[in-house]
Amino acid sequence: MTPDSLLRAMFDRAVAVADPMESLAGFLPPRPAGRVVVVGAGKASARMAEAVEAAWGPCEGLVITRYGHARPTSGIEIVEAAHPVPDQAGVDATLRMLALLDGLGEDDFVLALISGGASALLCAPAGNVSLAEKQQLNRGLLASGAPIGQMNLVRKHLSRVKGGQLAAAAWPAPVLTLMISDVPGDEPALIGSGPTVGDRSTAAEVRAILDRWGVTIPASVDAVLRGGTGVRAPDDPAMSGVRNIVYAAPSRSLVAAAELAATHGFDVEILGDSIEGEAREVAADHARMALSAPGPRVILSGGELTVTRRGDGCGGPNAEYALALALALDGAAGIHALACDTDGIDGAAEIAGAVIGPETLARARACGADAQAALTSNDAHGFFARIGGQVITGPTLTNVNDFRALLIE
Repeated sequence: MTPDSLLRAMFDRAVAVADPMESLAGFLPPRPAGRVVVVGAGKASARMAEAVEAAWGPCEGLVITRYGHARPTSGIEIVEAAHPVPDQAGVDATLRMLALLDGLGEDDFVLALISGGASALLCAPAGNVSLAEKQQLNRGLLASGAPIGQMNLVRKHLSRVKGGQLAAAAWPAPVLTLMISDVPGDEPALIGSGPTVGDRSTAAEVRAILDRWGVTIPASVDAVLRGGTGVRAPDDPAMSGVRNIVYAAPSRSLVAAAELAATHGFDVEILGDSIEGEAREVAADHARMALSAPGPRVILSGGELTVTRRGDGCGGPNAEYALALALALDGAAGIHALACDTDGIDGAAEIAGAVIGPETLARARACGADAQAALTSNDAHGFFARIGGQVITGPTLTNVNDFRALLIE
């Protein structure tokens, strides 16, 4: 295989092992007797619902997924809404979900399906916060460079459904939550802002995050943070019947990719599945590592990088990482790389990421593309579109965070 084809094959393998149709059924119990209600949200939630019905047959319920990510189901209703900035469709569907859970009893059973993207798709603003104010706050957080865990902490305390509140709405019915992790460390409380997971964080911590990243807030948000939020503590009685299982995670996908690389004669080094930081800074570190590594070797990593927006271009953390990596490698012979988001969406664009090699900068110069200018303006997607370096998959229907592979021949 060529380096580029092997890189793509490793990425495809990482995505495939996290496909709910391949992995979810093994974590389902026998279908409970009595009423079963399936709820959920995330970019993989429709595929998860499809997998549930493949195992259990038609079910009652409602899940919310990103536009373009719906799947065919018999009983579970699939609603599409906006991501990463919520819209009215998400608000309306979330309120309907809460109504569906209202009045359940101890003999009923709730199955919750949560994956990355649920933080934006499950949207029921707390207090008097309007949707427009919630949208503006999300945009501010996304542009600030704040880590995803801190963004989700803010979202929890400004919501009526996150931070254990979805599970509390179903009480006293027992709740089983199956999760696909897209967060460093696979902490259930951070996946989709933990709608079925109790949390001891405070409004004071939220205010400190907003101050730290320079995000301005309207009076309605200030009032919620001053008046106390609805986030449930782990020992709240309404959380006593909840069981949360992370059944698909980045580490498993990296191992699957590593096994494939090994069959092609490469030594493999996995740096970890929870790497965070500025995309261009992590790229510089990885370039230094690749330049000194003996080949044949593949270096894999996962996690979630961030981009502090300074320009007005179109980009995402994976494409920006790839662009910064190409600049740092400066055409070094025998080094290739791929950086993609496993959900097929890097930033807000329907582009998974990018692939680079020793010829990347020369190809850019030949077509008049300025790599450094593109990095300065955060226009990595525009840059790779010009030189033919984009990786476009369409919706993958799963989400186990970023996938990065460096191949040293």
